[in-house]
Amino acid sequence: MSKSLLFIPDISGFTKFVQTTEVEHSQHVIAELLEVLISANTQELELAEVEGDALFFYKEEELSSQERLLGQIETMFTAFYGHLKLLEKNRICPCNACATAHSLHLKIVAHSGELQFIQVQGNRKPFGQQVIEAHRLLKNSIDSDHYALISKELANDLELPIYYYSKVYRFREGKDSYDGKEVAYIYSLIDIEKLNLASFSQAKKVSFEVGPSIVLEQKFPISAESLFEYITNYTYRHYWVKGVEKFEYNENEVTRLGTEHTCVINGKHLNFISVTKKVGPGQVVYGELTEDIPLIDKLYQFYIIDPVSSTQCRLKLELYWESKSVLKKVLFSLVISGALKKNAKTGLNGLLQFVTEKPEPQTSS
Repeated sequence: MSKSLLFIPDISGFTKFVQTTEVEHSQHVIAELLEVLISANTQELELAEVEGDALFFYKEEELSSQERLLGQIETMFTAFYGHLKLLEKNRICPCNACATAHSLHLKIVAHSGELQFIQVQGNRKPFGQQVIEAHRLLKNSIDSDHYALISKELANDLELPIYYYSKVYRFREGKDSYDGKEVAYIYSLIDIEKLNLASFSQAKKVSFEVGPSIVLEQKFPISAESLFEYITNYTYRHYWVKGVEKFEYNENEVTRLGTEHTCVINGKHLNFISVTKKVGPGQVVYGELTEDIPLIDKLYQFYIIDPVSSTQCRLKLELYWESKSVLKKVLFSLVISGALKKNAKTGLNGLLQFVTEKPEPQTSS
């Protein structure tokens, strides 16, 4: 029987992150990162299990070359830290989970050996001593939380030099004992600055030469943090925005700058993207832009929340619209702006009724 590859990316700091931050958003952040790692699988590895904060991949009776293995490891580190950078730069949510996501790290363990398999509810899963050893290698004496570890057995199989080095890697030897058995490995700390992180488009703050076309204000009997969650979490939209047949959005994503969602009204799709603008000290803001409103080029709506106390806040809704055509702008003002203002008032009243009747969202464990 030929040897198989066992490959485990593991998110460092997961337990502390989940236990000390907002539950729902921490779950979304981890889910996003796991999806990023799965998408970064370039070597057709089989996913055996999602293990909370880790992924267990394998390649049955086949080992990658050292070049492909090191390339796969680098690709996953690059994708992981690139996504963390995206989360940090485009963050709008002030919660602890979103604010501290950048403190998460990645470690990867790779091992080789002959695999056995068992059937669990119709699924074929790797089983045996080599699987146990691969997972135990995650508990090692390396003084870091971002590294690549390759068992000595796998390194020998691939003829990977013990002290291999490159721009990204600088391997050294290590060993630990598990149940009285010594397991040797080589490992390299990963310098994030040496990774070629993918570029991403950072949404810009928008500014206006004139004031908003519509301004509505309302006081709310809940904390500013809770109101912000109800507004930015699209799961709640159908409770307080009426007349929309369907909201389409990524349910496993925390809303940030550049996040998109779609409102389906009378069969028509209105596409929105999250934006922001400068606000006063202590205020938080969430904005949306759509270019799908008739007679105008762009419609912006900003929800600006001002804390009053730990249990009260004030919301200001500002609407701006832009049109290159003076005629269209006049027609919009005459035909649509009144209905738009009425809908905005209805939305605020619906939001007030919803948050008054519903308890504040769960924000921590």
